[in-house]
Amino acid sequence: MASSMDPTDPTMLPVRPRETVSMFTRDGIQLDADVYRPEGEGSYPVLLMRQPYGRAIASTVVYAHPRWYAAHGYIVVVQDVRGRGTSKGSFYPFRHEAEDGFDAVNWAAALPGSNGVVGMYGFSYQGMTQLYAASTRPSALKAICPAMLPYDLYADAAYPGGAFAFYNNLSWALQLEAEGARLRGDANAYQALFKASRNLPLYDPIPLKPGVLQQYAPQSYYFDWLEHSEPDDYWRQLSPRLEAVDLPMLHIGGWFDSYLTGSLRLYKEISARSQNPQYLVVGPWAHLPWGRKVGALDFGPEAVSPIDRLQVRWFDQFLKGKDTGILQEPPVRLFEMGSNRWRSFEAWPTPEPKVFYPHSSGLAALSEAEGSLRPEPPPKQQSDTFVHDPWRPVPALGGHLIHPAGPQERSALDCRADVLTYTTSPLATDLVLAGDILVEVYVEADSPSFDLCAVLSVVRPEGQVYNFSQGYRRLRDPQPKAPIGIPCQPTCIRIPRGHALRLSLSAACFPAYPVNTGTGMREERLIEARILTLALHSGSDTPSRLHLPIVEGS
Repeated sequence: MASSMDPTDPTMLPVRPRETVSMFTRDGIQLDADVYRPEGEGSYPVLLMRQPYGRAIASTVVYAHPRWYAAHGYIVVVQDVRGRGTSKGSFYPFRHEAEDGFDAVNWAAALPGSNGVVGMYGFSYQGMTQLYAASTRPSALKAICPAMLPYDLYADAAYPGGAFAFYNNLSWALQLEAEGARLRGDANAYQALFKASRNLPLYDPIPLKPGVLQQYAPQSYYFDWLEHSEPDDYWRQLSPRLEAVDLPMLHIGGWFDSYLTGSLRLYKEISARSQNPQYLVVGPWAHLPWGRKVGALDFGPEAVSPIDRLQVRWFDQFLKGKDTGILQEPPVRLFEMGSNRWRSFEAWPTPEPKVFYPHSSGLAALSEAEGSLRPEPPPKQQSDTFVHDPWRPVPALGGHLIHPAGPQERSALDCRADVLTYTTSPLATDLVLAGDILVEVYVEADSPSFDLCAVLSVVRPEGQVYNFSQGYRRLRDPQPKAPIGIPCQPTCIRIPRGHALRLSLSAACFPAYPVNTGTGMREERLIEARILTLALHSGSDTPSRLHLPIVEGS
């Protein structure tokens, strides 16, 4: 990371020591912030970040330090949200961020040395605080850079695919509640919650309700999220509403980020109606960090994050009125895994999907040689039967909803008898995918409720298998003989000639998602878990298939 006093860059300004300042919300709650500003006289635009993890961190797990941004001619404000850090009040995730965000933007615009113009940046929760502030339309807010965020809190964070994102949601709840205990000075609660965060309590009698949270944080929002297992008014009121918002936005995502669907949902919604520039950048990254090595693979020097310099260009364009040239560049930049380089598009790619069909002798669960993916449907009806045993559920490995995230070598996992695998022949030419992926299958089970996990991987000539996309669905009383759609993580990847593409299907992805007990009950008890028998059908009457966004050209 460049120093905020880099003598080799004549455009960078000296920066004053950090100062801590406070503001008061409309209901009298004190919010504290650290302010970084260039030395000397003059007025500058303000960059505001609002976050719940302790303002000194300032999202430096992925961004340059605020001093670096201040050295580029900005007043940078990093604020503890209500009830976090040293800010007063009571914290409940997202509940107060619209009103507090409006007040914070107006306060930041009036700081000494401000020229009255504000931009916002940050990822994850800090990305969401931008949207909540924007939803109130403060006149001083001129541009934002929302990154890696769950725009629809129900579909993008709590229940992707209709199943509770167990690993991510439990990990986050333990982190937030441990920090809350620390701020209260409750040493016993902090130690218990911190310890649980390092060794997740996955096997309590009711797995989704671990005893440590019930004992030390019974008031946690986490239990509200469990209670509202359907997309009801709770989620509609909690998620940001942007129908009347139109700002220049630089959208940032990662192919292995747990919230990529949220980032793309936001980009697609806003870009479809916006009169202002909407730019999208998606790297090969997981939620954090944003570097060249993700999971088990090295994506090369171009994968090193360009986001800090790109954000400075964005804010220079819209907060300072400089012509940075960014508006002459294609608005969509996607990192193409495989070739390990950036590709430009005029819009999110939506090629006509090309279809591949699973073929099998009925033994796709027992040998990878028995299941294939082909561009033509099977000549007759075929079925593969597999058994889900809750005693040994198929484990999560890499992807976007478990740590460590990213591509992982999964050839051993694909050898399990409860994983169906279908693999193309070695490719005669490079296969380039860019866009949305859908797996559509006909599956029946001997239970009113079951789960399906689909994983797409690259099979190398030497036999290694690396995942690049996955999707998940929880089914409750599905309609008989109807296709089941499993949207998978969007991607941009080049699969080289001589390699193959594989689709793996199973009935679990634990602990990314909880084990489905098969009872169909909302409160599932471990002791009630059943062995489930499932069958995937393919053929003319049940055309299970994989829809791929294949693009032409290099």
